Amino acid sequence: MNVLITGGAGFIGSNLASYHLERGDSVSVVDNLSTGSINNIEALLANPVFQFHEADILVWDGLKDAVRGVDRVYHLAAIVGVKKVLEDPRAVMATNITATERVFRAVAEIQPDAQVIVASSSEVYGFNTNSSYSETDDIVLRSGARLRWCYAVTKLSDEFLAYSFMYKSGIKVVIIRLFNTIGPHQTGKYGMVVPTLVRQAVHNQPLTVYGDGLQTRSFCDVRDTVVALDLLGSSPLADGEIVNVGNDYEISILDLAKLIQERSGCSSPITFLSYKEAYGMDIEEISHRRPVLEKLQRLTGFKAKWRLVDTIDNLIALERAREQE
Repeated sequence: MNVLITGGAGFIGSNLASYHLERGDSVSVVDNLSTGSINNIEALLANPVFQFHEADILVWDGLKDAVRGVDRVYHLAAIVGVKKVLEDPRAVMATNITATERVFRAVAEIQPDAQVIVASSSEVYGFNTNSSYSETDDIVLRSGARLRWCYAVTKLSDEFLAYSFMYKSGIKVVIIRLFNTIGPHQTGKYGMVVPTLVRQAVHNQPLTVYGDGLQTRSFCDVRDTVVALDLLGSSPLADGEIVNVGNDYEISILDLAKLIQERSGCSSPITFLSYKEAYGMDIEEISHRRPVLEKLQRLTGFKAKWRLVDTIDNLIALERAREQE
C-alpha cells in the first residue's frame, strides 16, 4: 500500500509512518516542521520506501504529484495546542481549513479512488455537559471566548469539507475524533500536559497544573492510536463515518501529576497556575473529556494495549535517556 501522511513529522504522524513502514508499505511524508521535527523521522530517512518532503501544505506545488498513486492519505497537518492556537489564530484557520481543502481538491482531481482519513478532535464537542462523548452527541460552542475555540471550529469545518468531497466527488472518507493522544516524540512546547509534567518530574522541577487540576481527561498512547487508524482505514464499515479514537480511562490532571510524581520518584511539589498565568488570558476549561468507544470497537474490534501507567513509565525512561545524551 502507498501511504501519504500530511503533518507526518509530528508525533502522531511519525509514529504512523513507522507503523506502516514496519508493515512493508511505502510512505511519503510532508511537513513544514513548524511544530513537527526532523528528529522524529530521522531514523526513517534511510528507508528506500520512505520519502520526506519539507513543504508548507498551503502552498506546496508538489501536492498533486504526491497524491498520484496513493492508496490512503492520512491528513494530520494542523496547528495544535492551546498555546499555539492563542498565539496565532490566523495561522490556525489557514492551516486547519485551507490546507484540508487543498488536500481534498488534489485527491479529487488526481487520485479520486484514494481513501482520506481526516484527523478531527474531541475539541469539537465543546461545552457539551455529558460525562462522556459519543459521535452522535450535540456540538456545543459558546458565543464568547472566540479565540479559545477557533481550533474546534476549524476541525468541525474539516469534517464538513470531508463530507462535501465524499458526496460530490465520491472520495472514501473516515473522520477520526482524537482524544488526547500521548507518547514518544510528543513535545510539551505548545501546552501538552503529559510531556510537560514528565520533563518537569525527571528534572526534579515543580510540576505545574493549570486551574484547580480537577478537570479530567482520557489519554491514549499513540502506539494504540496508529493501530486504530489503520483498522478504521481497513474496515469497509468505517467508510463515511465519524469515529472517536482514544482510551476511555479517565483521570484528573491533579491525579495525573501525582502519578507522574510517584512513578518518577520526583520530590518537587505540585504548583498551580491560573489559566491567565498559563495562557496570557482567562479561558473557560472543559471539566471532562472522555470518549465513548463503542463505535470504534464495533467497527474494528480495537482494544488498547497501553495502560496510562505503562506509557508514563516509558516516557519517563525516554526523557531520562535524553538527559544522559
